[in-house]
Amino acid sequence: MRAIPAARPANGLRRWMRISQSPLASWGQGGRLSTAVTDVAVNFAGVQSYRGAEPSALSQAQMGSVLAAASPSPAPAAAGGSHGVPGLVSVPPGFTMPSVPSTSGSEQQTAGADPQLPNPGTYEECHRKCKEVFPLPMEGVRLVVNKGLSNHFQVCHTVTLSTLADSGYRFGSTYVGTKQTGPAESFPVMVGDMDNTGSLNSQIIHQLTSAVRSKIAIQTQQHKFVNWQCDMEWRGEDFTAAVTLGNPDVLVGSGILVGHYLQSITPALAMGGEVVYHRRPGEEGAVTSLLGRYTGDNSVATLTLGGAGAHATYYHKANDQLQIGVEFEANTRMQDTATSFGYQLDVPKANLLFKGTVDSNWVVGATLEKKLLPLPLTLALGASLNHRKNKFQCGFGVTIG
Repeated sequence: MRAIPAARPANGLRRWMRISQSPLASWGQGGRLSTAVTDVAVNFAGVQSYRGAEPSALSQAQMGSVLAAASPSPAPAAAGGSHGVPGLVSVPPGFTMPSVPSTSGSEQQTAGADPQLPNPGTYEECHRKCKEVFPLPMEGVRLVVNKGLSNHFQVCHTVTLSTLADSGYRFGSTYVGTKQTGPAESFPVMVGDMDNTGSLNSQIIHQLTSAVRSKIAIQTQQHKFVNWQCDMEWRGEDFTAAVTLGNPDVLVGSGILVGHYLQSITPALAMGGEVVYHRRPGEEGAVTSLLGRYTGDNSVATLTLGGAGAHATYYHKANDQLQIGVEFEANTRMQDTATSFGYQLDVPKANLLFKGTVDSNWVVGATLEKKLLPLPLTLALGASLNHRKNKFQCGFGVTIG
């Protein structure tokens, strides 16, 4: 017999509990503690104390009121049994019982399980982060007018004047459906544009289920079908698989089949592969490549190796204003290699966005975009100079809306 004092709460609540164990009481194989409570004393405002009374002398109503006032509601019993977790008993607050090793294997597996790996994204987006830093070439004059007709429908008018490519007018439209799958994602999405000669480019993207997404792209040239392809993408918890079928012709026996797979190995490392199979009369072949991507806090490094060559990119975000990228490409068939360096400088206070690049072939290019707020107007200037070929081109663009 020995009294165990409880921790004194701040509001003056005091509890004592005396527990007497018989000589045979011990931790059995089942993990139960055999005890006989011989004295319970509770001092609490408005609650009567019972001292020296045996449990049999306390009525069920009195014992229930004392326990209800002295302790909070007990934790619910574990599913499948009224005793809860083996080896544990309910005690009033302020008391602790000897720790008992858990015999459940499921709890040990849950504690030692690895954290959930993120979805790695799509195979096509692995090099996109670096490519977005590089400026797009501009030539001639370009006028773009965007007009939103509703929350789901938008049209675009584009006029291009060029000395190298064809000048003309293009009309484009974009429709976004009402099926919202994320904060900034709604499906289906239909995008298309047509020029003054009748050539059409269109895409339809739809989220079939929470994990399956499909896309259909069609391209025509002067009322004739040139290319069309169908994509099916499946996103799992830690992987992404995609299949693309392009220009299939059953009668001739030609077509292109592309398969992508990307798997998260760790939260920062993702690896995958690509298989391209093409067939046409008198020719058939396949090309495979492997990809690895490492994502850091402010950087992304990606490497692709295959039979056609190698492609490596590195992206780094120095701060909120400056981003840089390095790209290396090697083509085994052409026996040619090229390295490019690009950067993007954002000046939000001046509403300026500047991009520049230089590569190993001594080609220098840059673009400058200026937003004229509060007007919905954006001006763009671009120039490119090839020192080896002694060629220079520049462009000017205006975007309204």
